[in-house]
Amino acid sequence: MINRLVLWTIHRYRATGGGKRWFGLDCNFEPSCSLYAMQAMERFGLSRGARLAWQRIRRCRARDSICKCHEPCPESFRDA
Repeated sequence: MINRLVLWTIHRYRATGGGKRWFGLDCNFEPSCSLYAMQAMERFGLSRGARLAWQRIRRCRARDSICKCHEPCPESFRDA
């Protein structure tokens, strides 16, 4: 139940403009951090997915970098 609520919230965030609208910046990663979070939570559940998403967001330090870093969601939690 909570997992669906969190996924719905991320979906609404993405549908209403994401980081560009809410924070005035573009994600430095491909896929974006919000899409990565959704994929991680769908694949690994709320707890592990949120942990992976938080680690990803913490790595994002440069504002609007020129080159996007390609980092897909891992297939298994051990690969993360």
